[in-house]
Amino acid sequence: MKIGIVIGSVRDGRIGVQVANWVHEQAKERDVAYDLIDLKEFDLPVYTSSRVPAASDKNYGDDRVNRWSGTIDAYDGFVFVTPEYNHGVPGGLKNAFDWIFPEWWSKAIAFVSYGAAFGFRVIEQWRPIVANANMFDIKAQLSFSTMIDFEDGILTPAQRHTDEVTRLFESLEAASGAMSTLRQ
Repeated sequence: MKIGIVIGSVRDGRIGVQVANWVHEQAKERDVAYDLIDLKEFDLPVYTSSRVPAASDKNYGDDRVNRWSGTIDAYDGFVFVTPEYNHGVPGGLKNAFDWIFPEWWSKAIAFVSYGAAFGFRVIEQWRPIVANANMFDIKAQLSFSTMIDFEDGILTPAQRHTDEVTRLFESLEAASGAMSTLRQ
């Protein structure tokens, strides 16, 4: 089983890399492979295709998108490390999600958010979005406040975060295994 930890911000100076690296570090002792996937490395164009992704047969006519497709397709589940921008989902990650479809189908997903108000709203907005791809979003989530959990711009997780991420991993791994039966 492979789980992708998606760094969902493409902004310059983004703090999501710190959050994703911390999550990845916590996952190193797990029996499941967790890999970092940096959305910024794909340089995806804005989604403008007239063809819906479900009808694309995983060939999207753009090498960057095809590379994104192949990367996402290789995973059984995901952790979206997602910022909350203006009380909502980040445009870059939503664009990346919209470019492809069968690659997400019937996979499990967990959310780790961050923002001034912990990013709670962004997780609630992601839930119906991923449901459209028959993804199972686990209840366990992790949220960081840019006002409380960062000191001089450096992530300083509390002990409760370590406990919470362990529960998140346990739920995500169980759900990813269960969802794999729907893809066979």
